[in-house]
Amino acid sequence: MNEDTGAEYLAPWGLSECVDGGGVGVVELSRCDGLSVDDMVTSFNWHWQTQCLMDEKLLQKVEPQLVDGHISYFLGAVGMPGLTALLGVREKGHVTDGANQTMVVSGAAGACGSVAGQIGRVDGCTRVVGICGSDEKCRVLVEDLGFSAAVNYRQGDVATALKESCPNGVDVYFDNVGGPISDAVIAQMNNDGHVILCGQISQYNKDVPYPPPLCDETREALKSKNITRERFTVLNYMEKHEAGIIQLSQWVREGQIKVLETVVNGIENMGVAFCSMMKGGNIGKQIIKISD
Repeated sequence: MNEDTGAEYLAPWGLSECVDGGGVGVVELSRCDGLSVDDMVTSFNWHWQTQCLMDEKLLQKVEPQLVDGHISYFLGAVGMPGLTALLGVREKGHVTDGANQTMVVSGAAGACGSVAGQIGRVDGCTRVVGICGSDEKCRVLVEDLGFSAAVNYRQGDVATALKESCPNGVDVYFDNVGGPISDAVIAQMNNDGHVILCGQISQYNKDVPYPPPLCDETREALKSKNITRERFTVLNYMEKHEAGIIQLSQWVREGQIKVLETVVNGIENMGVAFCSMMKGGNIGKQIIKISD
């Protein structure tokens, strides 16, 4: 929403222009050779409208059978958030089955973090610990998604809770938030660990470059412990997206990955749902259902 989004692949929303974001729906009329009426399509530039005209180049055809007809999954676990989780863990996490690794995920009850933690478990992490913003989210992570433990950063001291949840330290950190929470995690990381720098949402409204600068203590911890921390952007791995979607859909159908969604009905409620999401009101992917 800032004039400078801080990301070369994201343009800011324009005043007096229709807001857009990720969407999925059905083709009702087509003048494109590659798309037919009744095809299901998704786009990162979906207008917040019940109907709209879109350029074929902005649309990607999807196959509903991959998600057993749950087409909203293409916006979350079997879409860009899921791909970000999968490729982040696989490309930057260096998870090794049998290595007795502990993974910590911040923003763990969101669309990306909830999948990332489950992938860490599937790929062989001995412990997966999530950081989130409510006791209910903590309960869902542990009881529904199979996380080993969860920390509510709004209750008590994060560093103390992490020490209790990660008795052997932290080997892999999937970072969605940045700021003091990430400082606390990195302080407890083991030598030769890996930070998956996925997002820094606590820092986005600050007038600093991306990735935002770290405090001296955290920089020293990264250096002295030989911890890797490189910017990760899922769009840099386009050649792996198709295989990734197939893998994610297989895990979802088999029940190895469970999907979290918060669904609100009606386009008239999009603003309320968006503001709720920005305050942490969602568990999993925030979905607005426009029609059947």
